[in-house]
Amino acid sequence: MKIFVTGGAGFIGSALVRHLIANTGHQVLVFDKLTYAGNLESLASVQSDGRFAFVQGDICDAEQVKNTLEKFRPTVITHLAAESHVDRSIDGPGAFIQTNVVGTYVLLSQALDYWRRLDAEGQRLFRFHHISTDEVFGSLGQTGLFTETTPYSPRSPYSASKAGSDHLVSAWRHTYGLPILITNCSNNYGPYHYPEKLIPLMVINALAGAPLPVYGNGTQIRDWLYVDDHVRALQAVFEKGRPGETYNVGGGAERRNIDVVETLCAILDEMEPRGDGASYKKQISFVTDRPGHDQRYAIDARKIRSELDWVPVETFESGLRHTVRWYLDNRAWWQDILERTASAAGRRGLEAAS
Repeated sequence: MKIFVTGGAGFIGSALVRHLIANTGHQVLVFDKLTYAGNLESLASVQSDGRFAFVQGDICDAEQVKNTLEKFRPTVITHLAAESHVDRSIDGPGAFIQTNVVGTYVLLSQALDYWRRLDAEGQRLFRFHHISTDEVFGSLGQTGLFTETTPYSPRSPYSASKAGSDHLVSAWRHTYGLPILITNCSNNYGPYHYPEKLIPLMVINALAGAPLPVYGNGTQIRDWLYVDDHVRALQAVFEKGRPGETYNVGGGAERRNIDVVETLCAILDEMEPRGDGASYKKQISFVTDRPGHDQRYAIDARKIRSELDWVPVETFESGLRHTVRWYLDNRAWWQDILERTASAAGRRGLEAAS
């Protein structure tokens, strides 16, 4: 297959590309604008492979999207390009509407035109796979899980923009017959995660002796999914999923934010002890809560488990240990980012959940 990956230099996108090159025979083209969160160093291990190609491009540029589709001739479009940071969406929602809503519209329009000009077999095989988030469903109470039929109730500019893009993708299926797939995932974590997100932020701040900022009282709950498990799910969906279907992808690992931070501290206490012998937990500080902070997300992943035979391999504890070890062993990767984005440090210091 020929896989066209938008946002392929980002966190999840680059993990998907590394996985596909290492474990399949697919050809992969990454189409990425290289905004602050895109990093070609995350693709260094695959850049010399003959099945990999890269185009620096903007999904809002219809002509560039059209030309790249015509040249590459993909079997699958996996759409991961998005603005994804909730705090940034609160500060500046316009960029999220432009990329996540307008960009998805442009991509859908060009994909539809491309698909219509394929022969019958090409049309049968083609898939437009849109990767979204569980945040579109809003906030859960103490019980219950998000299913594929949960009504949408986005609470932030970020989640509203992703909800809008989900609805556009679904509409292109119902109105034009475009063979689409949608996945909504829970919080991802793992190697190559941009330093503004909770887990890498806490590791990096801990090592620097800086405060470990936790929003509110830290009792917000998220369902955590190791990124390598997620990309295996994405592969299963675009290879075996039924066109028109939505699949929820979750790790089955609900944790309070404060528990995530304390577990990270315990792992760091073991792997990289502080010089004074104290626990990193002493660096935890509580900061003013995020406006409209959702209390709980949790995914019901029974559909993808039963229909596509996908299950997560990593537990939260094993995935977290792999992640901490990677950040300790790859300091040059994140130190370079910190040096290049020092002006964004204020917001990096406040993120408590992705």
